[in-house]
Amino acid sequence: MAKPPFSIVPGETTRISPPRPLGSHGTALWDRVQREYAIADTGGIEILGQLCAALDRAETLAEAIARDGAVIHTRAGVPRAHPAIREELAARAFICRALERLGLNIETIKPPGRPPQPSGWAPDMR
Repeated sequence: MAKPPFSIVPGETTRISPPRPLGSHGTALWDRVQREYAIADTGGIEILGQLCAALDRAETLAEAIARDGAVIHTRAGVPRAHPAIREELAARAFICRALERLGLNIETIKPPGRPPQPSGWAPDMR
């Protein structure tokens, strides 16, 4: 009886999808974080989904600020900061806090490998 051939399952089929639709910036961040850290717990997935959505919002606000200018003029002609600047900064602050909450702001330390073998001359300890 012949054995069925082996098949390789592509990594994309086991990929965890975001809990809600994301834009291009959020999807790119989701993919990078999942590729490096493979977050699989429910709480971590939700936090990651929220911060990716916040990144999409921050980038949308940044585009509006770039389009309108950082300083706008009121009806009276008084210059003032664009109102979306505060919202963009709040979204970016949330992203940083969420990354810290997930523990992704700390660079991973390479686990120690096998201890090095002595090289060169060593006294005979018999």
